[in-house]
Amino acid sequence: MRRKIIFFILAFLISGCTTIYNPATGRKETLFIDSKTEVSLGQDMARQLNSEMKLVTDPIMDQRLQRVAQRVAAVSSRQDVTYKFNIVEDKEFNAFAIPGGIVYINSGLIQAANDDELAAVLGHEVGHIAARHSVKRLQAVLGYQLIASIALGGEEKRQVLQAVDVVFNVVTLGYGRKDELLADKLGVKYANAAGFNPSGMITLLQKIKKESKETGINLVFLSSHPPIEERVKLVEQEIASLNK
Repeated sequence: MRRKIIFFILAFLISGCTTIYNPATGRKETLFIDSKTEVSLGQDMARQLNSEMKLVTDPIMDQRLQRVAQRVAAVSSRQDVTYKFNIVEDKEFNAFAIPGGIVYINSGLIQAANDDELAAVLGHEVGHIAARHSVKRLQAVLGYQLIASIALGGEEKRQVLQAVDVVFNVVTLGYGRKDELLADKLGVKYANAAGFNPSGMITLLQKIKKESKETGINLVFLSSHPPIEERVKLVEQEIASLNK
């Protein structure tokens, strides 16, 4: 995987930067990593993840996931990537997205969620992809000058690889408060646009909080995100705005 990352870095330098209007964030953004390179990196990360995690192949569970997920993906603000959804065999309530449109969701969360709640959590992860949160974090951690020094034969390779590891941990464990709240808002927007009840985001958060209390486990989906109360309040405001 590390050699693939070096190829990604070279592709990054060649592709240069571009400024786009991102409808998910409502802002113009400068990106050094184009969609083609992002997808390539995501595929490399997916191969690594798939070799380390046990994926669920149960056709009934996967059929339900794909039925809900594809409706959510179809209304995403970003359509220049092909969304792919995978189930991880794990009872913990968690889901995460990696670059290039690839989403992982734990079997425990799928089993505990109804369709509206499932649409909400998938919308949240698709929101991270649409807002390009992982790409921006990658750019921030690596930095153009650091990457350029690698291409010119500098001695910074170890630092770059460590930076990629840091970004990978951020992607799988959660982003900052601002990014997570935006993903919640986008999750509500996408779930609603896909024909689901956006209040599923609220009941899902309540289920996750209850699960954390009953098991005594500080669930990743809670520990890396803003407080539940803050998220519920924002979601309520977002749902109210949909009805205006």
